[in-house]
Amino acid sequence: MEVLKVSSRSVPNMVAGAISAVVRESGSVEVQAVGAGAANQAIKAVAIARGYLTPVGIDMVCVPAFASVQIDGEDRTAIKLICETR
Repeated sequence: MEVLKVSSRSVPNMVAGAISAVVRESGSVEVQAVGAGAANQAIKAVAIARGYLTPVGIDMVCVPAFASVQIDGEDRTAIKLICETR
């Protein structure tokens, strides 16, 4: 499954385009965000992507979970949003 990493400076519309493209191609994508700002942008992007996919008949759902990631040698907790077609 492809992983898209989102930061607090990510543009939700651009992330939504990437999410939609990957979901159209492979049926699922994992979106990772570390921190409140990044999680906010990721959630907005998922909502926008769902809006892009619904008119073409793709029903995308999102399952949130936690992930442990390493950033600069430190263990951090990330939110991962697993987006798949239903």
